Amino acid sequence: MLVNINKLKIAILILYMVIFSLPLKAQVWTLQQCIDTAQVYNKSLQIGKNNIVLSEQKHKEANAGLFPKVNAIADYKYFIELPYQLMPLSLFGGPEGQFKEAQFGVPHNINTNLQLIMPLFNSQVLGAMRTTKIASELTNLQYQKTEEQVFFEISDLYYNAQILLYQSSFIDSNIINTTILQKNMLLLKEQLMVKGTDVTKVQLQLEQLTTQKELVINKYEQVMNALKYSMGLSINQNILIDSVIIYQQSEDYSVSNLIDIQILETNSRFIKSELKTLKNSRLPSLSLYGTYGATGFGYDEKPNDFLNFYQTSFVGIQFIYPLFNGTVTKRKINQKKIEFRNSELQLSLFKDQNAMLIENAKNQSVVAQRTVVNTAEQIKLAQTVYSQTVLQHTEGTATITDVLLADNSLREAQQTYISAVIDYLKTDLELKKLTGNMNINKN
Repeated sequence: MLVNINKLKIAILILYMVIFSLPLKAQVWTLQQCIDTAQVYNKSLQIGKNNIVLSEQKHKEANAGLFPKVNAIADYKYFIELPYQLMPLSLFGGPEGQFKEAQFGVPHNINTNLQLIMPLFNSQVLGAMRTTKIASELTNLQYQKTEEQVFFEISDLYYNAQILLYQSSFIDSNIINTTILQKNMLLLKEQLMVKGTDVTKVQLQLEQLTTQKELVINKYEQVMNALKYSMGLSINQNILIDSVIIYQQSEDYSVSNLIDIQILETNSRFIKSELKTLKNSRLPSLSLYGTYGATGFGYDEKPNDFLNFYQTSFVGIQFIYPLFNGTVTKRKINQKKIEFRNSELQLSLFKDQNAMLIENAKNQSVVAQRTVVNTAEQIKLAQTVYSQTVLQHTEGTATITDVLLADNSLREAQQTYISAVIDYLKTDLELKKLTGNMNINKN
């Protein structure tokens, strides 16, 4: 007696009971949960956050350039040979224009000073303050870009894992069908109604499906390891993903402020600020300074040994005006002008390229959506053809070759559907990225 349809339903029910009872031991993660976890544990994002703090510290360092500076200076000199001075002989009644050398001073000289320097105007410090502020903005945008890339990578891996689960379920269904067919063929062989080679063909098909199942499981484990790595989790942690693929019509995403464009615009501002700082380096600098201290003179020979200190203090204003530095500044300015022109060209090039990619992605998305709907219908038709062919085979009006061809058609329809879903998900993901809607928290 052939295996009937009730036994098929029971087998499928048992299989799905086993499948859905196992995941209870591990948490099922949604895509949003994976992204939220990555924001906390992903090491690339942690480095990005540290870079933001680092850029803020550099900006504060530049601001500190306008703060007053206080230095404590101490200096001690012991003259083995006292310095000589030339004394005019006319001071002592001698002839004009003649001099006599003489050693003045004492061997021990001590200077202690407290020095204050207060910048009043310095174009380099002001330029550094402006540039580091823009650099801090650029670092924040680069973090957002890294965040977007992590979101994209996790979404892509998550979708790949879902597709593999979907493919695995198709293979399981095909294995059940082929197993039932094999049992029927064995019964028919016992009744001498089919050849041994027919049974072997079905057995070969079953082994191929089993091998395909193992390959899909192995690939799924690799994708899950990559997903856990991107989330910042240990690959030994056991997690499961939602196996249900939520298919919906692709949205008409509006182009928001793209992070790439913001980065290019901010980079242009950064270069422009550097150029301005270089031009302003030709301006004079002005600073206020003052010193308060004491100078000590000591003599260490009897009977007139002594060490006396005398206070000294002064204030002043220092004015520095650069006159000529060998055209170094001019060459640097010319280089920055070229960099600035290139940055504007890169911005224009990116806008043109992104507009083209968005248009292509929209067209591809429309095709992918239509293909998903069509291939889903093709699976239903292929399943109907397969069931009818199996029934005809049991009635002796179809050969085993017809059954295998129908089975292959069903599997091709399933694979085409999977490929269509992959194309849709990847295209929709790419469209989100191109239009600046990658961050799921925004949607």
